[in-house]
Amino acid sequence: MGSEEGEEARLRSVISENAKSIQRVRQNAERELIAAKEALERKAQELQRSEELLADFFENAAIGLHWVGPDGIILRANQTELNLLGYSSAEYVGRHIAEFHADQPVIEDILSRLSCGECLQGYEARLRCKDGSIKHVVISSNVLWENGKFIHTRCFTRDITDRKHAEQALREEIASRERAETALREADRRKDEFLATLAHELRNPLAPIRQAARISNAANATEAQKRWSHDVISRQVQHMALLLDDLLDVSRITRGTLELRLQSTELAAVIDAAVETARPLLDAKRHSFTLQMPPEPVHFAADPLRLAQVLSNLLTNAAKYTDPEGQIRLRAACAAGEITIAVSDTGIGIPPEELPKVFTMFAQVSSSRDHAEGGLGIGLALAKGIITLHGGEIEARSAGRDRGSEFIVRLPLRAMRSHSPAQTTDERSVNPVKRRILIADDNRDAALSLAALLRMDGHEVTVVHDGHEALQAFSQVQPEVALLDIGMPELDGYQVARHVRQDPLGQAVTLVAVTGWGQDSDKARAFAAGFNHHLTKPIEPEQLSTLLSAESLC
Repeated sequence: MGSEEGEEARLRSVISENAKSIQRVRQNAERELIAAKEALERKAQELQRSEELLADFFENAAIGLHWVGPDGIILRANQTELNLLGYSSAEYVGRHIAEFHADQPVIEDILSRLSCGECLQGYEARLRCKDGSIKHVVISSNVLWENGKFIHTRCFTRDITDRKHAEQALREEIASRERAETALREADRRKDEFLATLAHELRNPLAPIRQAARISNAANATEAQKRWSHDVISRQVQHMALLLDDLLDVSRITRGTLELRLQSTELAAVIDAAVETARPLLDAKRHSFTLQMPPEPVHFAADPLRLAQVLSNLLTNAAKYTDPEGQIRLRAACAAGEITIAVSDTGIGIPPEELPKVFTMFAQVSSSRDHAEGGLGIGLALAKGIITLHGGEIEARSAGRDRGSEFIVRLPLRAMRSHSPAQTTDERSVNPVKRRILIADDNRDAALSLAALLRMDGHEVTVVHDGHEALQAFSQVQPEVALLDIGMPELDGYQVARHVRQDPLGQAVTLVAVTGWGQDSDKARAFAAGFNHHLTKPIEPEQLSTLLSAESLC
């Protein structure tokens, strides 16, 4: 008994100890479970906080963010991205990214490179906005991989549209400056060529003038030789005057001051005048000239002198730039309220690249310099200006080098709105009026030769060579007419005119400014100084004769 009781007591003690141990284990397990649960809760809270921070970063980032799945479908986009392109989330998310790229090869390249594990940095692309506009962006992107599986891309989109526009504007400005510099260099080159040509053209007539003058003065010259020399001098002086007139006309057109003298014009008369002007050159080069006219007379409103000037320019150009025995043709037609005049030739032609430049100032076809017989390169610019003032157009055509040219003029068929009574010329049989004339010019040859011409017409002429002598001659001669050179030394023509007008005796005299300056501003200045008339050198004798024979000089 005693032993059984002892064993029982021992067992109870063991059981009690085990129970206590189990209690301690349970308590420890409960504590660890609580700690683990608390740790797990903390981890969950941290994860939630991280997700919240990530979502906040994603949604509120200052640049556009979007995720794209391996199939190219947009999975997520932040508000910055949506605002950049103007879409709502429903309009953007769930659609293929290629729909928003303006350049299909670009998005294909992006997806291909990302699928191969490449990270993109600073990749430029163009995205299409909802309103149809295009945004220039820079994309930086990589792929989230899990166990080798493509989950989605992570794309950062930064707007660089303003920068691109600024770069484009800068490129355009640079290109514009380069074009301007090229144009300036071209203009400078053409200016140098023009000045060289002008010097050549103005020197050309001097040789025959000098030679003709020597022949005329030769003691053994026959009357026929003298007449021939006089004709040569007259022609060459006229040629120089026409060159200067062309320059002045182009300047007036450029400044918008050339005025047309519109009148009822007959087409055939204009063409006859142009052909007459060009005939010597056509004949000299033995060209075959064909003229085709409308069957009925054509009357229209135009400046006949200016139109004849244009057509004679086209005909002489055709003759110049066509080898001898070529074919020149002028065709005129009238239809549908429009007059068409075409001048064609079988000459050197115009290269295609030079066609757009033929009507610019000082332009000359590169292949023409060996064929040309002079010219300043302003004739076609002048022709275009005159035709434009008439409300018409002029066009140049050519199949190319050595394949001839054609210039086509189109003019509106307009009638004069009002008809002035026809002016008749009163051909008086009475003796021409004789005048008392004072000439003041520091160029002695110009003054004395003009005086000789006027004396041959019966006028009483006094010649002086500076402004002070002119004022002294006024009080002594009391001329009816004074021809005053503007550029005299000491006292110029303007100063002389003002002094004369201040004298009571100078009120009745007719003052004529004689000058090489023929712009409208020069005329206005002369009239302001007291001149009645303004004549541009070289003076046409007929023009001066008409002025002097008028009953009322002023």
